[in-house]
Amino acid sequence: MEVNMGRQPDALIPVAMSLCALGLEVIQLGTHGFAPERDEGAVAHLWQLLMVAQLPVIGFFALRWLRRAPAQSATVLAVQAIAWATAAVPVYLLGW
Repeated sequence: MEVNMGRQPDALIPVAMSLCALGLEVIQLGTHGFAPERDEGAVAHLWQLLMVAQLPVIGFFALRWLRRAPAQSATVLAVQAIAWATAAVPVYLLGW
């Protein structure tokens, strides 16, 4: 069974959420610079929500597709993990 994973919403939504979280980081850098803020603002809370909310979607994708198309779904899971790390690593490195 050949499935086009690029058309599956549960494959794309976590990547889109990670890209949105990365976009929030870019906006934060552009408006406030590298220094951490005294209090977590709306941007930090939105970032946290985006990062945590995609985990159930990733779990749903894994449960749904790993048995049906293991090679394709493993590739998608790797892309999702890379996108998640791309959004998480700058926060760690900048100490936000």
